[in-house]
Parts: sequence; structure tokens; C-alpha cells
Amino acid sequence: MDFELTEEQSILKDTLRRYLQDQHDFEARGHALRDPLRARPLWDGLAQMGLMGAPFAEEVGGFGGGPVEAMIVQEALGEALVCAPWSETVILCGRLLEAIATPASLQLLADLVSGQARPALAHWEPQARNGLHHVATTARPDNQGWRLDGGKALAIGAQDASHLLVTARTSGAVRDAAGISLFCISIDTPGLGLRPLRMIDDRAACDVSLAGVLVPNTALLGAPDAAAPALYLADGDLRAGLLAQGAGIVRRMYEDTVAYTRQRHQFGQPLARFQALQHRLVDMLMQVEMAQSASHLATLSLTAPPVERRAAIEAATIVTHEALRFVGENAVQLHGAMGLTDELAVSHYFRRATALVQQLGSHDHAVSAYARTLKAAA
Repeated sequence: MDFELTEEQSILKDTLRRYLQDQHDFEARGHALRDPLRARPLWDGLAQMGLMGAPFAEEVGGFGGGPVEAMIVQEALGEALVCAPWSETVILCGRLLEAIATPASLQLLADLVSGQARPALAHWEPQARNGLHHVATTARPDNQGWRLDGGKALAIGAQDASHLLVTARTSGAVRDAAGISLFCISIDTPGLGLRPLRMIDDRAACDVSLAGVLVPNTALLGAPDAAAPALYLADGDLRAGLLAQGAGIVRRMYEDTVAYTRQRHQFGQPLARFQALQHRLVDMLMQVEMAQSASHLATLSLTAPPVERRAAIEAATIVTHEALRFVGENAVQLHGAMGLTDELAVSHYFRRATALVQQLGSHDHAVSAYARTLKAAA
């Protein structure tokens, strides 16, 4: 694939990588996980660098970037194993607000870009099973506005959010695309409950409960029953971003494994001199390059027609699934038992790779979705 960064994009990539190397090395990451207060400066630093507005147009307070800038940021965040929910907050919520395109949603997007607001999306539910349109949470008209009841699972970034963007069903059946509405709810609204939890890769998330949450009519973003198209677009951008993270993760696992095999000696010579292990490292490098190309494909398809866009994202997901599995398993194996200890970064990268595969959806789901997309296009 012929893909080159512009001078400005190269500067963004180099600047961000240097910043993360200085401010978020493996030791600093461990401190931030043990003390949440030490994680805040990283988010503030990303905001000061202008990264909250990097993917958005200048009209909404952004810096005129787009999908490629978002890919650059997320690849660097994956490579540095950053736990901050930049993808879920800036890309998922930001693109969702941009697609809704009402004065209220655009104002919240401007507040996100400026750092005054930090929204999180509460959409996925325990029974969804990769169904984007599965929404059982209900919103019913009330004399004072809307009353929401239901629950959401694994809302990443909710514990530090100022607002929750909550999808709720205002009409139709549980898995219908039509009938989904989007509400903006302040984090301190009565009846809104958060149960914090830590995912396997150390990222923080919350299960969300809504027990008769009463919100005014102004909390509804966009028209009733019409949030599904915006949700679909935002989900595609998020998936492309997660693929970029995956590309950064597999590259870091490969580089760490190469460095380890050069240092570790057995039978009087470095492991890297054994031909069988050299072949294994080459196979890992091939998967790294394929994941990188898959990320580029998904990113460049975000402006394509809907069917082509979805097909490219699903195809890239299939390739990245295999890369995350193959590179992760071999990185741990070549490190030996040490590769499973908390003291080595590779174990944390392996856990992030495992969680990322689940967040993207299972391999079988991606294959099935790709087949359905191709069939629909035929």
C-alpha cells in the first residue's frame, strides 16, 4: 500500500511518541495504575498538545485534522500502552456528537475539544453479543421530559466523565435499528449509578444502571428514534482507531521480543542466533506489517461509501485479530515464563491485545459480518 505521511503528520507522530516516552514509560504507567491521581496529568498533557481537537474540523474548534491524524494518535497510544480512554472519549463520543449535528451536540463537542467536558458513551448492554442496535434500555416521555430505565455494561471512561451519552429505546423492538435515541446525562443525575471495575488490560470501565432517571427534553440529542445512523458512523471510526492501536501494540511486542532474544543467552550464544527463532521472528514481523497495512486500509476507507467502508473495516479486523493473536502468543513464548509476569511489559501488552480482540468482536463475528457485507454489495 502506497501510504506516506505529510510533513505535519510526521511532526505530530514524532512529537507524540517522544512525549509518551518521556511522560508515560512502563514505570510511570505502573504508578498511574496504582494511584489514579497520577493518571490525570497524562490526560491533561494530551489536551494541552491539542490532541482532543486533532481529528476535528476547525468549525467545531478542532485543528482541521481527520482520520489519518486520529490513526497516528491511536497507534502511538497503543504502542505506549496508554490506559486513558482517548479513543472512546474523543473518537467515539466526538464523532457521535459531530454526526448528530444539533446545536446542543456541537456545543458539547466544542467543550470536549477545549477540555471543558469529558463525555463517555454508555451503549453496550450485557445481552448485545456484538449487536450494535441491541438497546433494551428504555426512555419514556414524562411530564417533565424523559424517564430512562435500564443498564449498560463496560462504559469505558465513565468513571472520569462529566457527562454520559446514553442510548435508549424510544420505540421498536430490542434489536431494531429504528427507535434508538441519544441522551446527554450529567454524571451526578439522581438515579444514575456507576459500578467501577478494572478490565483485564488494566483499563477502567463502569457498569451503568439507570433507575427512573429523569432528564429534561433538552437532554435528547437529535430527533427521537434517529440515533442509529450516527451511532453506526461513530462505531466505524472507533473500530478503525482500535485497529490502529492494535498495529502499535503488535509492533511494540515484536520489538521487545527481538531485543530480549538478543540479550538472552543459551548454549553460549544469544537466542536471536538460532535459525528456528529467526524464522519465528520473521513470521512475527510479517504479521506486524500486515496489521499496519490493515490499519491504513481501515483509516483510508472511513470517507468511502458505507458498504465499502464497512467491508474494509471488517477485512482489516480479521487481519488484525490474527496479528494480535500470533504476535502476542509468540512474544510470550519467546520470553519464557517471565513473559507472564507483571514485571515485564510484554505480559501487559499481551493482556491489552487479548482485550482488544474482544472489544473488536470475535473472529467469527468479523468473518460473518464481512461475508454479509460482500453479499449485500453483490
